Amino acid sequence: MNKMEGKSLDLEKLNIEKIKELFPNVVTEGKVDFDKLRIILGDQIDDRVEKYQFTWNGKSDTIKLAQTPSTGTLIPSKEDSKNWDTTGNLYIEGDNLEVLKQLQKTYYGKIKMIYIDPPYNTGGDFVYKDDFKDNIKNYKEQTQQTSRANPETNGRYHTDWLNMMYSRLMLAKNLLSNEGVIFISIDENENYNLIKLCNEIFGEFNRISDMVNITGASQNGEGVLIQKNYETCLVYCKNLSLLKINKVDKANESLRSLADAPTPLNTRPDMGYTIYYNELNDDIIPLKDYDKNLIHSNDEKVVYKNNKKLIDQGYIPIRPGKKNNLLHRWRWGFETFIERKDEIIIQKTNGNFIPYFRQSGYNPPRNILNYSVGTNEVKKIFDDTKLFEFPKSTNMLKYLISIGTNSDDIVIDFFSGSATTAHAVMQLNAEDGGNRKFIMVQLPELTDESSEAYKAGYKNLCEIGKERIRRAGEQIKQELIEKKNKAGLLDDNIIDPETFDNGFKVFKLDSTNINPWDGTIKLNDETIFSQTEVIKEDRSTLDVLYEIMLKYGVFDKPVKEIKVNTKTMHSVADGYLIVCLDNHITLEDVREIGKLKPRNVIFKESGFANDNDKINATYTLEKLGVEEIKSI
Repeated sequence: MNKMEGKSLDLEKLNIEKIKELFPNVVTEGKVDFDKLRIILGDQIDDRVEKYQFTWNGKSDTIKLAQTPSTGTLIPSKEDSKNWDTTGNLYIEGDNLEVLKQLQKTYYGKIKMIYIDPPYNTGGDFVYKDDFKDNIKNYKEQTQQTSRANPETNGRYHTDWLNMMYSRLMLAKNLLSNEGVIFISIDENENYNLIKLCNEIFGEFNRISDMVNITGASQNGEGVLIQKNYETCLVYCKNLSLLKINKVDKANESLRSLADAPTPLNTRPDMGYTIYYNELNDDIIPLKDYDKNLIHSNDEKVVYKNNKKLIDQGYIPIRPGKKNNLLHRWRWGFETFIERKDEIIIQKTNGNFIPYFRQSGYNPPRNILNYSVGTNEVKKIFDDTKLFEFPKSTNMLKYLISIGTNSDDIVIDFFSGSATTAHAVMQLNAEDGGNRKFIMVQLPELTDESSEAYKAGYKNLCEIGKERIRRAGEQIKQELIEKKNKAGLLDDNIIDPETFDNGFKVFKLDSTNINPWDGTIKLNDETIFSQTEVIKEDRSTLDVLYEIMLKYGVFDKPVKEIKVNTKTMHSVADGYLIVCLDNHITLEDVREIGKLKPRNVIFKESGFANDNDKINATYTLEKLGVEEIKSI
């Protein structure tokens, strides 16, 4: 019975395997013969002393740190979660470098979209400083600090930010699928450095676009020479030849962005007729219920008076508008208007009824967006309390997710902040019937004691993010219930509120649950004696179960508790893996496990009375067809 590996994915070993797959003759006994590799690559190696490169103090160390396996784990927090047994969404509290390492075995190459809004390094941002000796301990210490500034007077101002971002983007790239895409919001403080980082990590040839979002935020403070009214969103992919960005329905996009860039059906001076439609108490009304007899297809200049009969029936006249006492022009000619009348809608804007036309067809998405910040949106969710200064707009994230994912994809945000990404995923699923899942990762940064967030009872950012998901999820579900009630049972297009996933499982980064895996424990007479029990005293069976799933690469699979010959066990992925953490395991227990036909079985080594029982268990399960038997 072999021991289970207690670390996250060994990326250095994985990279060597990739080289071995491409050039098997350059790998000998697990080592790369670089002299042979140079011969194979020929003149493509750049060994010049002076060459184009982007470097800084600590770059080599941060690359090594990113590839160093972690012994940490993610502790489940059921009491902090919502719909634990049914949800597929995750909210993870912890240093995102360590969390990204933990996610490698399960999610390597599975993530379709990543969105991050990292610290912009404006001087007051919290720029996390990694520790090469014990990053878990370092994480716990740093999150208890109230000082989060990275002032420009710091001699490592750019260096600290670059080291933080480089290692995390390296790990993020591993998680992306071959068709995956990453969106990174940034402002001008580090935009130029971030482009260089991404060109190096993802490849300059995988740079798709620099999207610009016009926030419209005004600055009038002292020292403002030119206002900053936009932010950049860098877009990179894993493999440009395989990338699929969804095109945007012209009609839906124009309707979705009316407040930002409406396309009105303008009037024409020589067309003075009145158009009628019936107000159905909706904001958007198809323009097809007008009196067709009032419009003669060959007479553009006939002026019609208001039809009192129609008005009495609830029809409202739409007249040519005026600007500077001049009538607006029609975008279409009269014949086109008659031909495409069913494509016209009336949009109710600020109490006024304005005609618009639907565009048809599909376009690639725009790289200029116009979404203001989501401050008021978050205030509305939290009873008019301003918890964040400049959170991202849910509509902006919804737009990015709609072009970057399909209905069953996974979205990760490892600088989750106010959890706008989670809100947007749920909102988009409610609109298009998708089943996208989110993984939010956030460092539990302490809130300032003078802030509205602290005064409202939120001691760190994770508390705010989780509460936003709870509240937003309930609002979305309630909207679905109201739509369902209004539409009735006959409308199959309405999403079922009862199956809609607005929950999330909470996990918290911590040191390993398993004593032998914890390299920080100093061995002495007392600790050696205590390690007859492999599980730490303050950890539960559920904690250990999810660590096994995490390090076995099945963290995303369903799990259920089962009884086998009176022993409590867990079946992962419908019996793919059986985890048995009970004591006093007998040969009869082992035979009953074998009858379930699992592919893999994991025991607690101290659960057997002696070595002979372990050997017999391995032999019995192998005879019954189990492929892998391991212990912790």
